[in-house]
Amino acid sequence: MFKIAVASVFFTIISVAGCQSKTPEDMDFSTVQELDLKRYMGKWYEIARFDHRFERNLVGVTATYSLRDDGKITVINAGYKNTLDGKFRKTKGKAKQPNPEEPGKLKVAFFLFFYADYYILELDEEYQWALIGSSSDKYLWILSRTPQLEQETLDDILAKATARGFDTSRLIWVPQPEE
Repeated sequence: MFKIAVASVFFTIISVAGCQSKTPEDMDFSTVQELDLKRYMGKWYEIARFDHRFERNLVGVTATYSLRDDGKITVINAGYKNTLDGKFRKTKGKAKQPNPEEPGKLKVAFFLFFYADYYILELDEEYQWALIGSSSDKYLWILSRTPQLEQETLDDILAKATARGFDTSRLIWVPQPEE
C-alpha cells in the first residue's frame, strides 16, 4: 500500500515510538495561533520536503484536503514515481484538529487509527503557502497553492525555517509541472 506524507503534507508525518528523533531544545515547534480550516482546504503542491521513506522518489506531489460532515478532514496525497510521467500513486487518509485551543496542531492518519503530528508552523495570511512540520526535527515541508513559488517568497520561508532551527540544506526540491 502506497503511503506518502505531504505536506503535502496533510502530508503523512508518521512518528512511531522509538523512530522519532529527539527534539533539540533550541528548535521552535510552535504553531500558528489562528487557522480557518475552510480556507486551508483544497489543493496544495509540495515544493520541498525532508527525505523520508513515505515519499521517497516521488515528484509532482500534492495534498488535497476537504472537510467531512463529522468535522474531520479527508486527505488525498498524490504523486508520481521518479518523473512527472511516472506511475501515478495516491493514498487517502484523514486528519483532525484535536484541540481547538491549539488550531495549528493537527493529527493525520493514513492507516487505521495511528495518528501523527501535522504542525502548521507558518502560514501565509492569504493561505497561499505553508511551512509544515511536527514535534520532531525529522519532518519539514514547504507547501504552496501553486506549483512554483516566487524566489522572494521562498527565501522568506527558508529564513523562517532556519530561524526555527531547521537545517534547510536537507530539503529535497520536488519537481512540479509548469503552470
